[in-house]
Formats: sequence, C-alpha cells, structure tokens
Amino acid sequence: MTVRLDGVGLTHPGGFQALHDIDLSINQGERVAIIGPSGAGKTSLLRLLGTGLAPSTGQLHLLGVDPATLKGQALRRLRARIGLIHQSPPLPPRQRVVTAVLAGRLGQWSLLRSLISLCYPLDSAGARAALEPLDLQDKLFARCDQLSGGQLQRVGIARVLYQRADLLLADEPVSAMDPVLADHTLNVLGKVAAERQISLVASLHAVDLALRHFPRIIGLRAGRVLFDLPAERVSQAELDQLYSNDSFNEPVFADPVSAIAAASLEAPRRCT
Repeated sequence: MTVRLDGVGLTHPGGFQALHDIDLSINQGERVAIIGPSGAGKTSLLRLLGTGLAPSTGQLHLLGVDPATLKGQALRRLRARIGLIHQSPPLPPRQRVVTAVLAGRLGQWSLLRSLISLCYPLDSAGARAALEPLDLQDKLFARCDQLSGGQLQRVGIARVLYQRADLLLADEPVSAMDPVLADHTLNVLGKVAAERQISLVASLHAVDLALRHFPRIIGLRAGRVLFDLPAERVSQAELDQLYSNDSFNEPVFADPVSAIAAASLEAPRRCT
C-alpha cells in the first residue's frame, strides 16, 4: 500500500482546521483525482502526503513508513521517493531548463555531484528525455523567465519525471494550459504511472479532466471526504452536493451532466 491515512486531521497554526478525520488508502499503481471547491483542503492534503505538513491528529503512512518516526537522512530519503508537482513550480527565473529538470535528483545525488550539476549539467540527455514527451525538448537550454506559465508547469512535471519517484503528487498541474495541452499532459502522467506501476494522486479543479483521466475520484469539501468512487459511478447528485452553494468556484463544466458526458469522449489528439 502506497498511502494510508487513519483518522487524519490537520489544523494550521492559526487554528483553522483544514482536514477532519480522513480515512483513506491508496494502493500501488492507483491513479486518483481529488476534486472539490476552492478551500476544500485539496492542497493541504497533498502537502501532507508530500511530508510538507504533519498531521495534527491520526496516523499517516507513506510508502510503508510513518514520516512522524523519521528525521534527518531517513526523512530525506523518503522525500526523495515522493515527487510533488506544484501548480506554480518554484523555478528561479534565470535558471536554465536543463538545470531545473536535473534538480529532480538533487535529493538522491551526493552533495558534490549536486553542486557540480547546478553549475554544469551532468545529464543533459536525461533532461532532454524527460522533456520530450511534454514537447519541450527544444527549450532545454532556455531560461525559465523566457517560458509561459504552461511551459513552466511542464518543466516542473519533467523535473519530477526525471526524479523517478515512487509516488507522484500533483497540485493543479495543468491549470495554466489550454484544454488540448492539458489532456496531453495528463495522458503523459497517467502513462508514466502505469508503466512504472506507481501511484499518482492529483488535485484538479476541472471535473471533466478528472473524470476522463483518473479511474478513482475523491470528492473533498470543507476538509472532509464527501465521496470516494470509481469515475464511472460519480453521479450528478454527488457533484451537485460537492459544489453546492459554490457559485464563485465552479468546475470547468458548471453542469455536472456535461462533465460526465465529456469524460466519455475520446481525449483530443496530441498537441505538438
């Protein structure tokens, strides 16, 4: 089992309780989408799974271990096995794309190799291979401040692909991309997860993308799991309840029936 949460709650320092009594298991190789209105706790849950936050209550197990029992090098080893894709990747503007991608393995390399790679890329071919399925191989030596928001998101994804993590976490990974490119990018992530038999957990605002690309859907609202269902069983009633009274934070398809119908359509062809 890749992920297990038993009665997990999360309270932020200011006293706001972001998650309430979450019971959740994700097996190796599963692809899971987390959907819900803004403020539902999706990002907090992913940060917790990425060990950026610790549960306030309950127990969390990741890749067979309890992060709360680890520190120092043992905790760094666990974090090196978890790939976190950010909505806005923390990429220095003047950094070259090749260096940004190779940074995916800094947690696995020795300090000396890491320092050398920051100044002189040691595996340009590997970085290019990670960028190629995302159609960014021609940007290998471009600076990050020369890229669009969608391109920066794809560089962040390439960095995690180069990392070869055992668990992939993605927080709104395609929010800055057009629909065709978003479809293509989620296809790439799903294919990589399937080929490597690793778990992929992604938060998505676009309901149609979640239903089309992920076999399992978790609906999160106000820090609680409202439903946990196979994509084909997510009904209009569940989506109505999940997004009720949420007029300012609608999914891409405001009509849940349209979202479910769209999920049954073939994904658009690859964007070049």
